[in-house]
Amino acid sequence: MAPRKIALLTDSCADLSARAAEENRIHVVPLRIRCADGEYRDGVDIHAADIYARLKRGELPKTSLPTGEDISAAFDRIAEQGYDGVIAVMLSGGLSGTYNMVRLMAEERKDLEIKVYDSVSGSLGIGITMLQLAEDLRGGASWRELTHKRVPQLIKGTTPFFSVDTLEYLQKGGRIGKVAAMAGTMLQIKPLITFAADGQLQSVAKVRGRKQVMDKLVDLTVKACGSHKKYNIAVANGGAPEEMEELREKLKAALPNYDHIWDGEIDGTLSVYIGDGILGAGVQVLD
Repeated sequence: MAPRKIALLTDSCADLSARAAEENRIHVVPLRIRCADGEYRDGVDIHAADIYARLKRGELPKTSLPTGEDISAAFDRIAEQGYDGVIAVMLSGGLSGTYNMVRLMAEERKDLEIKVYDSVSGSLGIGITMLQLAEDLRGGASWRELTHKRVPQLIKGTTPFFSVDTLEYLQKGGRIGKVAAMAGTMLQIKPLITFAADGQLQSVAKVRGRKQVMDKLVDLTVKACGSHKKYNIAVANGGAPEEMEELREKLKAALPNYDHIWDGEIDGTLSVYIGDGILGAGVQVLD
């Protein structure tokens, strides 16, 4: 028999505010961040602003998977609240082992039917997928509808883009070479990145100077939307809230027929690699 009470589960890289997660009854498993003075839970006892301060002091935190205890505790809470089904959408398997870890632990649960999905995305790409699924649940969507059709459709139809203000931390974290980072910094080149088909980060454009970043983010998002008539849009920021509001207005003007516009703040885990001054924009096609 198909589950009748369905819970939503994701991880801290979905960039959902505590309020958005609570209001939409989305359960969140925190990734771990190891710092000089100990290990912290992303979004629980360390946040992006803490990471920016540490990076500026010269510290380079390390990221790691959620603990098995945190994942088990999330499943336990869900079961205690009377749910019998779980839809879990996790950080891209191309960047992290979180999806695989949750999938394996889900197989051990006999009290819950759990479907775990690789988002092939991160940040606002996961966040808006979870928010749309919460809306679908409120609208009465069934387990079969969601697991067979809706979740795969949303994952396939969601495309986020991000600006990287500095290549320094990607280079220090071993994500790009030193020469590329130095050249980018000297030329004031701002790469724009998205998720490739294999779930890894890839550069899709480069602009010179920060002023061009917003226009290029809007242009990429409009192109990703294409001729679709039904869609959600989203913006995000990492230490750049005022610029995000400006980006929001530009995106609304370029794609005015959206169902929803959502926003988020970049999580601590991603901030380890890309620093602050980040802007993001994305579209989720629904037709």
